[in-house]
Amino acid sequence: MRNNYALVAVAAATLGGAVSWHYATEHATAPIQVHAEAGAPSLTFAPMVKKIAPAVVNISSSRVVRTSGLRNRRGGQMTPEDFFGQLFGNGRGFGIPDQPRREGGIGSGVIVSNDGYILTNNHVVDKADEVKVSLADRREFTAKVVGTDPNTDIAVLKVDARSLPTVPFGATRPSVGDLALAIGNPFGIGQTVTMGIVSATGRGGLNIERYEDFIQTDAAINPGNSGGALVNTNGELIGINTAILAGGTGGNQGIGFAIPVAMAREVMDQIVKTGKVVRGFMGAGVQDVTPDLARAFKLPSASGAALTNIQPGSPAEKAGLQVGDVVTSVNGEPVADANGLRLRISRNTPGTQVRLTVQRPEGPKEVTVTLTNLPKQDIDGDDGEPDLRGGAKSTLEGVEVDNLDAETAQQLRLDANVRGVVVTNIDVGSKAYSAGLRRGDVIQSVNRKPITSVREFETAVGRNQSVLLLVNRAGGFTQFIVVEK
Repeated sequence: MRNNYALVAVAAATLGGAVSWHYATEHATAPIQVHAEAGAPSLTFAPMVKKIAPAVVNISSSRVVRTSGLRNRRGGQMTPEDFFGQLFGNGRGFGIPDQPRREGGIGSGVIVSNDGYILTNNHVVDKADEVKVSLADRREFTAKVVGTDPNTDIAVLKVDARSLPTVPFGATRPSVGDLALAIGNPFGIGQTVTMGIVSATGRGGLNIERYEDFIQTDAAINPGNSGGALVNTNGELIGINTAILAGGTGGNQGIGFAIPVAMAREVMDQIVKTGKVVRGFMGAGVQDVTPDLARAFKLPSASGAALTNIQPGSPAEKAGLQVGDVVTSVNGEPVADANGLRLRISRNTPGTQVRLTVQRPEGPKEVTVTLTNLPKQDIDGDDGEPDLRGGAKSTLEGVEVDNLDAETAQQLRLDANVRGVVVTNIDVGSKAYSAGLRRGDVIQSVNRKPITSVREFETAVGRNQSVLLLVNRAGGFTQFIVVEK
């Protein structure tokens, strides 16, 4: 059944009056107690909200958009009727060149220092040439974008002001079940406070950002809440509201995500100090260890991160790491999954040495890796369908394979040194398809044994009841797949 839900960042964008949704301490403070007052409800967060709400601001950003083409006299895009009007004189008039226009968006932000530093989301101010910050007391400032980090969706702004109200950073990571309040500017209607609980922590693999360690909450978050505050009942900042799982309405469904304050603060400190964020780089592809992979690797439990690719010349290669290694700890701290390993590596600076414990068939081994700078990613926009013809039925039921040649490798955007067999056809009802194998995948190894031809593939598969395949997907993404025959 098709999933009708989508993850969206929660900034609200406006254009010409219409609203469309594109994608939400310096000094410790004593805990603010929730208490009863004479004539007041028995439970109230009002004193805490009154103290911190002034430090949650509204942000409006705008940029000039230049487009090509003609527009009609009414300002709309030219239609066939408008062009016929030019010929037959129906009064519509000739088209005029499209003019540059200003496009705007709204979001929220959190003042975290009394001299004007503000945390928000990158997508709130992305590509903006003007950013305005409005405070609860109606003061308005033009903000400078100090720096941004698209990989975590954090941006740091600065306004020229002093003695501003602030929200203190929370000192401890929230726990599932903790009460949480979300403060922001949903739909641009003005500051709003909603309450819920911390539904989960450490959420990753959502493909919202490159580095994910989200706090999940059911406190209502809606478009315009992006960059706003998620706070605990002590009035401390625990997260920056960023995204929601939205249905057809695009609004709150009780599943919202916030960047933990520890991650946001690490990013902010680097941006304020150097204007950019640098991260450690190991140079290895990783994937989660599933129960099927754990059995194939003969591991005691389905935990850790399996290395699926070692980049030539990378720190991983220089340290002697191998495809098929399963990383179980970093500097003695357990690694639960691929996202956990990715976060651990990224939080180290280039030049740092990290000690990895890896599981191999012969047993555990410790490997020390010296990290380098995270390189910029080159994205190839050619996603054309590869011309996969021919191929023969293989020992794997429902799978046809052929030798990988240079032309096919180029169409699949693979490195010239990739070897294996390419899947030319696959039955959608087969076990291999259910396991995740797809047309266009290049099988590089079977049961950890490299293969370079269909003959080697057939020999390696043999009569085994299950096979461990290392596949290379178009663009160079590699992963292990276990297929039961």
